[in-house]
Amino acid sequence: MANYIKLFKDISYNDLSKVGGKNASLGEMYNQLNPEGIQVPDGYATTSEAYWYFLEQNNLKEQLTSILDSLDTKQFNNLNEVGEKARDIILSARFPEEIRKEIETGYNYLKKEYGDEVSLAVRSSATAEDLPTASFAGQLETYLNVSGLNNLYKACHHSYASLFTNRAIKYRVDNGFEHMQVALSVGVQTMVRSDRACSGVMFTLDPDTGFENVVVISGSWGLGENIVQGSVNTDEFVVFKPMLDKAAQPIISRKLGSKAKTMVYAEKKEGELQLPTDAIINLDTEPDKQEVFVLQDDEVIQLAKWGKRIEEHYKQPMDVEWAKDGITGKLFIVQARPETVQSQHKDQAFFTEYTLQEEGKVLCSGIGLSNRIVTGVARILNSPKEIDKLQEGEVLVTRKTDPDWDPILKKAIAIITEQGGRTSHAAIVAREVGAVAVLGTENATQTIQDGHQVTVSTAGGETGYVYEGVLEWDEKKTDMSKLGTPQTKAMLILGDPEQAFKYSFLPNDGVGLMRMEFIINNSIQIHPMALKHFEKVEDKDAREKIEQLTHHFSNKEDYFVDKLAEATGIIAAAFYPKDVIVRMSDFKSNEYANLIGGRQFEPEESNPMIGLRGASRYYHPLYQEGFELECRAMKKVREKMGLTNVKLMIPFCRTVDEGKKVISLMEEYGLKRGDNGLEVYVMVEIPSNALLAEEFAEVFDGFSIGSNDLTQLSLGADRDSGLLSDIFSPFDPAVQQLIVMTLEKAKKSGTKVGLCGQAPSDYPKYASFLVENGINSISFNPDAFFKGLENMLQAEKASGVTVYS
Repeated sequence: MANYIKLFKDISYNDLSKVGGKNASLGEMYNQLNPEGIQVPDGYATTSEAYWYFLEQNNLKEQLTSILDSLDTKQFNNLNEVGEKARDIILSARFPEEIRKEIETGYNYLKKEYGDEVSLAVRSSATAEDLPTASFAGQLETYLNVSGLNNLYKACHHSYASLFTNRAIKYRVDNGFEHMQVALSVGVQTMVRSDRACSGVMFTLDPDTGFENVVVISGSWGLGENIVQGSVNTDEFVVFKPMLDKAAQPIISRKLGSKAKTMVYAEKKEGELQLPTDAIINLDTEPDKQEVFVLQDDEVIQLAKWGKRIEEHYKQPMDVEWAKDGITGKLFIVQARPETVQSQHKDQAFFTEYTLQEEGKVLCSGIGLSNRIVTGVARILNSPKEIDKLQEGEVLVTRKTDPDWDPILKKAIAIITEQGGRTSHAAIVAREVGAVAVLGTENATQTIQDGHQVTVSTAGGETGYVYEGVLEWDEKKTDMSKLGTPQTKAMLILGDPEQAFKYSFLPNDGVGLMRMEFIINNSIQIHPMALKHFEKVEDKDAREKIEQLTHHFSNKEDYFVDKLAEATGIIAAAFYPKDVIVRMSDFKSNEYANLIGGRQFEPEESNPMIGLRGASRYYHPLYQEGFELECRAMKKVREKMGLTNVKLMIPFCRTVDEGKKVISLMEEYGLKRGDNGLEVYVMVEIPSNALLAEEFAEVFDGFSIGSNDLTQLSLGADRDSGLLSDIFSPFDPAVQQLIVMTLEKAKKSGTKVGLCGQAPSDYPKYASFLVENGINSISFNPDAFFKGLENMLQAEKASGVTVYS
């Protein structure tokens, strides 16, 4: 063989200058990881030498240089014309016989290995692509299901031309690459028949926050182009890396996408190469296939293990493409490149919090990326050809994007699409160019008016919102490197799994209070007894809503258990191995009644605040079966997911005997205190808890002071009454005496005590009171965390405690 092709088995990552990033990575994995069981389709690549020989034999270098020198690199107004001329020159040139012979040699090698009917994927790979600082994602063309030598020649020729797509030309300008210094290598790879199965994308970190302990896998039926184009809402799986080889079930989240379209190969035209737009067709996905996940749990775990191993091999976070062959049923890795956003742009020294200061009219919502708020003029575009309409700093609104949009996206301060998910082309590019994005809105081009000002907020979690007009917001940036570390533990109060990965970067000691009822209200929505006894639900509307929410589950109890376990698992994984103290549900009866189907299963109480609540509810016949579901979910988190950093907490426990009843019931449901390190805490929010702290310490492993309820019940003052606001004070001597009593008695028994609430962040004096009396931890809502931390540090300094910086 000359130097115009290299077989994958002869390629390593050191050959990047010869075969480009994509092909170098494929060769590296084929040689180094294939033997370990990570399946990579075989193939070969034409070299950069072949490309330069092609240009030299046709005297194209000077012609291309002249054409590209005419490009308007400020406004790019003649980009279409320049790109078309460059591609025409390439396609009109003769493909040298020497290169054809080598391509044939490689083709015969694959035929010998895989049979005469071998079907090929032909991928373009630039010699400057897939670097940690520049992804080249989607800039070049791929030809699928290519068969026959003549079609292979044509595909290779067209691949050379794709180095001069409009988007690739602009990408090189934007990233400072000289056009005539970048060569093109063509990868020829045996086809994975994902048109008959599924395909997708895998990131070895969370692509939105940079949280490194997870693998995020997206997938849809058929070819992966639908995912890149954002044409489908994908299934998504989140796998916790540290438990991949330890836990029975390291999948901590599953989200079922609608997968409305399935991309397959079109029927071939005899003897003619089909361009990408002709080679594939998009079919409506059969309804029953939309209702099931594209991957089984064991396949998700297998992919995650492969992703983790690929990351270890390359020593950096990776963006991986996978495909499942519908004929053999096997999974394959078809591409792997360095992740180019979080690995380069993450500044962990700073934590920026954005908060809207006013409410506005919501025009649309969707998947939100970037955790920011911006404002600008909305510009609705139907095609990338309308590049002139979008001005720098405007908000791009469109149906969906694909790589042809790349030249325009850098101008946008925000990107709003009707289609697309977290791994779509729009999402990848938005992260790379630093734009806020709201994707998959379904109706943005109808609800947003062209030329009108809008505010785009993705600061509230996974959901992003587009508001009418210009809204006020607050932007607070904290340099975490300058903060000290208090000896008293600074913990968080959380209930929203969507925010967990982001808040894990705060300088925290874990989660002192995870509010289970927040998850039940937002993620589950249905009363657990209405799921346990669906046949008894009389309300027609409630029955319909329950059927709608649970129809993906084999039984309705599993809906509650799985949803609660996964939401808890996300939070526990975000802070692992730090403690995450999960408070069992603490709704009052009137709040439980507001859940779907709940009214029928709840008593009417004149004073729910001190009624059937907390521990009393758990063993009461009206709710005991619901508590069993809560326990099953926590057992799954700790035992199947392996997240033993989860500790449990019982709220509103009035008597020691009541505490013993609940502990016994939990043991009956598989949560035995002490087993596998399980600790069970109790809330101190009733005077009896403080007065009998030593007795409660014999039943529970720790205390958490609920200052609002403790104040309410000590003073007999309704915490929600504005009429009593002068009386309701955390500084009341009776309340403080009960707290001191708890701390003193806990110290004698060696029991840990924390406090959750606003007072230590609102009042430096209150933080001093707690620190001086030996509190072990204080938990804050995220928006009050830095103020609370500051108050703790000042309190420790004033009391002579050593503060670590």
